[in-house]
Amino acid sequence: MQIAIIGAGHVGETLATMLTRAGYAVKVANSRGPASLSDFARRTGATVADLGTLSAGVDVLIIAIPLCKIPEIPPSVIAELPPDAVVVDANNYYPARDGRLQAIDNGQNESVWVSEQLGKPVVKAFNNIIAGRLGSQGRPRGSAERIALPVAGDDAAARKVVMEIVESLGFDAYDAGDIDASWRQQPGTPAYCTDPNPAELPRLLARADRLAATRNRDQGARLMAKLPADYPAEELVRVARFFVGLDKWRVRSWVSVLKLMTVALRGPTPPDRVSAVSTR
Repeated sequence: MQIAIIGAGHVGETLATMLTRAGYAVKVANSRGPASLSDFARRTGATVADLGTLSAGVDVLIIAIPLCKIPEIPPSVIAELPPDAVVVDANNYYPARDGRLQAIDNGQNESVWVSEQLGKPVVKAFNNIIAGRLGSQGRPRGSAERIALPVAGDDAAARKVVMEIVESLGFDAYDAGDIDASWRQQPGTPAYCTDPNPAELPRLLARADRLAATRNRDQGARLMAKLPADYPAEELVRVARFFVGLDKWRVRSWVSVLKLMTVALRGPTPPDRVSAVSTR
């Protein structure tokens, strides 16, 4: 299977590394051109490509760039995709980083907005797990520690393709239904960055509340902006799980909450972190 990735940030690099290790043929492009990706190629094993030739012959195109940059993707990237190629939306909307996108602020589903910008249906996946956890927490099939990841999209065959990729990377893929349901895995929902197991994920998706999700997303972004960039992802997951009602009686969860609050209250938000905030 040929997989192309647009984006060489944390998520793009993690996916390129994992997919290459899993045996996929992976090529990556960004807006700065192939010359900027030589170190990236060395680290990941992926092939570097130009945006103009990225789409030719690929089976899956993964978009892993800030949401605000999606309208800047050249139309030819989508036009040159094979007719049955699957497009994966691995993005999230954070106004502190992306600026205000009025349609989404007015209630439009993030991935529906992405699909409209591209003029192509998308499958939502890989968006609700911290990039570092995506790269480190894959486990063999049947493992008790295996994390479940939701996959949403209107085309059942496209969902199946992406679910098979998820499984190959060491995670349990959960069929989360059509793209309209993908808001249940967006920032601020119970399934976001809580690393649920297969039994927990369906319940967390069902509990999602759209108004609460927006409020939680923005509160979480303000909190994240106060933390060091290298704050341990494991600590963040413990806190996220605690606040959605998981692991509330574990001492380590309480310790993680107290530790995060202590760090967050030490000082004002660093100006250079506000625009870059994202738990991913």
